[in-house]
Amino acid sequence: MVTTAATVTTRTSAATDRAYAICARVLDPELPVLTLADLGVLRAVEVEADGLVTVTITPTYSGCPALEVMQRDLVDALHAEGFDDVRVQTVLGPAWTTDWITTDGQRKLLDHGIAPPLPRQVGEGPVGLALNVRCPQCGSPDTAELSRFGSTPCKALWRCNACREPFDSVKTL
Repeated sequence: MVTTAATVTTRTSAATDRAYAICARVLDPELPVLTLADLGVLRAVEVEADGLVTVTITPTYSGCPALEVMQRDLVDALHAEGFDDVRVQTVLGPAWTTDWITTDGQRKLLDHGIAPPLPRQVGEGPVGLALNVRCPQCGSPDTAELSRFGSTPCKALWRCNACREPFDSVKTL
């Protein structure tokens, strides 16, 4: 019985649903306005008949410095709710994409002054770069990237030329 962010198989159980709900509330350590489910990092939760809970996550990129914290937070959250035997596995394929951020997650980013990622370019060729990003404060498209490297590896630093406010923007991957 497996519950995933994208699909729910026909075989579910109360324990699996409960374990998934617990994991879905765990906050991302680098973007704490989002849960791991909002971010699309939480891929699956399975509870075996013997009580083993297996949580599958896909980090935003293979070198994500927050990976150990995510794993620990998931284990701690499940332990606190009575699940004693927990394993967190990391799966790198398919690679995480910003398309996995939920609509609710994109709204939460915007509500907290972080520009959500643009839709990803699908198909062959290089990854497109944003020439501008709408300011999450005033909505102006008159913005400029100050640094491709923001407060975390997943974000870039931008400034709005209209309201002059700096802001983070989640990189489109």
